[in-house]
Amino acid sequence: MLKLLVIEDHALVREGLVQALLQLGDEVVVEEAADCEAGCALLGNGEDFDLVLLDLALPGVDGLTCLGLYRQRYPALPVVIVSAYDDAHTVNRALQAGAAGFVPKAYSGDRLLDALRKVLDGTIYVPEQTLPTTGVVGPAAQQSGQGISAAAAGLTGRQTDVLGLMVKGCSNREIAELLGLSEGTVKIHITAIFKALGVNSRTQALVAVADKGIHL
Repeated sequence: MLKLLVIEDHALVREGLVQALLQLGDEVVVEEAADCEAGCALLGNGEDFDLVLLDLALPGVDGLTCLGLYRQRYPALPVVIVSAYDDAHTVNRALQAGAAGFVPKAYSGDRLLDALRKVLDGTIYVPEQTLPTTGVVGPAAQQSGQGISAAAAGLTGRQTDVLGLMVKGCSNREIAELLGLSEGTVKIHITAIFKALGVNSRTQALVAVADKGIHL
């Protein structure tokens, strides 16, 4: 059974999300909350949830503050932001705060479900318009007119291949299949990538690629 929690203050939007989520499978249970406090009550009553969908523009405690609270109390529980505010700055703030993904409300139901499946598979989901792309220099590097090669960032050729696929949103399993490696080997490469970039998560790695202007 897959158990999900939707935290959204607009009833019409919340009902639409619930109906879409039920299409994830035959054994899907969706609980609803209209604000952060109600979401905390549901999470704190001992029920095991697999995923939380969280709006940013909530009454009372805003979504980003709520996200930080959930990350502290339930570090293993993935939280996906679903918001109409999908500019790059907002997306990056959410990811840096620990979101497991960001889905714009402009997405169709099918795109929403595809994004959530990726998150449930262990991938950090980032909207296409905010993904750092191969050879694109991030904001910090743009200001200095520079970017750096993957080698200069301390990455080997294979680590560069793995990071490039991470940037494209591939899961460990997908990376393993595309590069002809075992998932265990992929995890070893990812650990080395984190060390080279000075980060601790996929989200931070994506941000580092953009900020440092790493050419992949």
